Amino acid sequence: MASTEQEILEGLAEIVNEETGLDPAEVQLDKSFTDDLDIDSLSMMTIVVNAEERFGVRIPDDEVKNLTTVGDAVRFIQGSQG
Repeated sequence: MASTEQEILEGLAEIVNEETGLDPAEVQLDKSFTDDLDIDSLSMMTIVVNAEERFGVRIPDDEVKNLTTVGDAVRFIQGSQG
């Protein structure tokens, strides 16, 4: 069953919080992972792996570079589900 945009956003916020300690409220659709949230490439890979497990999707390595904002990631995950 596909998750809603809000469910994915909340899930990603929890994953980002666990990895970086950032307040989940900071993780918003228009935020850039690197510019706004200051997430480095190693943390991003951990976030991707955790998101794949949590949402049951596969995010290929060559797609990760295209996921610059939280919204990009949410839309990719939503489009990859069910």
